[in-house]
Formats: sequence, structure tokens, C-alpha cells
Amino acid sequence: MTLNLKKINPIAVKFCGLTSVKDINLAASMGARYAGFVFFDKSPRSLTFEMGRKLALEAPIGLAKVALVVNPLFSYLDELISQVPIDMIQLHGSESPKTVHDVRKRYGLPVMKAIGISSESDLKKVKTYCEVCDQILFDAKPSSKDALPGGNGLQFDWSVLANKKWSKPWMLAGGLNAANVEKAVKVTNARQLDLSSSIELSPGIKDPEKIKDFMQALEHCNFERI
Repeated sequence: MTLNLKKINPIAVKFCGLTSVKDINLAASMGARYAGFVFFDKSPRSLTFEMGRKLALEAPIGLAKVALVVNPLFSYLDELISQVPIDMIQLHGSESPKTVHDVRKRYGLPVMKAIGISSESDLKKVKTYCEVCDQILFDAKPSSKDALPGGNGLQFDWSVLANKKWSKPWMLAGGLNAANVEKAVKVTNARQLDLSSSIELSPGIKDPEKIKDFMQALEHCNFERI
């Protein structure tokens, strides 16, 4: 089946946890707008700086390269930024608004701040983060037993985002797949989607068929509200 990329365009897709040049090329060919590289040792998708640089240099023009980090030290970020040519920093830990502000100021790069959601009360902090970041990412808050802050395939109650508006662009993550993407878009009116574990054969190994299935499902979404 040939994908109608013009129809996909209203919603931007980010494939996170890419670990190979093959994945980079697949993401680009399927119409993704963001490529996520994980720099977090506890993750099976984590890259070394050398690996990250190789993938970033292979990324086609137009595919934004996002570095996911978790509560990083500035010394770590200094080295990452000096070695890996990225377009955006994704802070996926418990970073404070001040830290987000300082990271953005120090490196002059757009910053996406991930916020874990388990109930509507978790949205109280969004306004404050919107004042210091460039984008917000809403992901399912991990349970205490989960070692990873994201990429766990968990969903949250999407209805908490219904009819919400913020001053910065935002992205929806957490257990999105071909079977539920239409509902996710209808409930939240999300304009950006982030996927990781749901498009894998195993952690860090992307599945071309799952990616194709997802993009085909997205193509058939109703974009009336977009």
C-alpha cells in the first residue's frame, strides 16, 4: 500500500529510541518529522556519543534530531552537544523549570520537557514549564517498578487532555499504536505523536511492519479538528 504523505502531514510523528542507520532511513521514508536518540544508560535503546554522532550525521535534511536525556549534569550535556549534532534536547526526568531554562540558555537549542501523567492533577505544572521550554511532551507516568521514565508502552487517560490549550506546542506519547491512534487523536486533538516501544520487535530494534501499520492507520485518521 502506498502512503499518502500529504494526508499524514497535519500530524507530526516522532520515532524515539532509534539505534541504527536503517531505522533513521525508515523513519524518514515513512514521513517522520523527528528522530529520537536516547542517551540514558538504563535504557536498552541508549546510545554512546559515537553512535549518536553516526546516526545524526546520516539523518536526512528535514528530520529533526532529538537527544533524550534524564536529569543530566551540565558536564554530560556539554560533551553530548560537542560530539552529536542535534536539533533539540528532550529532558525526560524530574528537571525543574529552572533547569529547563538554564539548559535552553546554555546551549541555544530548543528544549522539550516531558511531563508524566497519571491524573489531571499532573497538568498543574504545565503552565510553569511552558514559560521556559519550547515544547511539552505528555507521557504516561511510570509506576514505581519501572526503571525507565518513558518507553514503557504505558498509556494514561487521554481524556485529561481533551479541550486543553497551552502556549507551547505539545506532543502525545505513551502506548500509541496502529489500533489506538485514531482514538488518541480524536480525544486529545494531538498534533504531534511520539512512539517507541510499540513499533519494536524488541527494545531498540524497530519493526518496519509495525511502523508501516501505524503510519497507514494515521493516514486514515479524521483530521477535522486539526
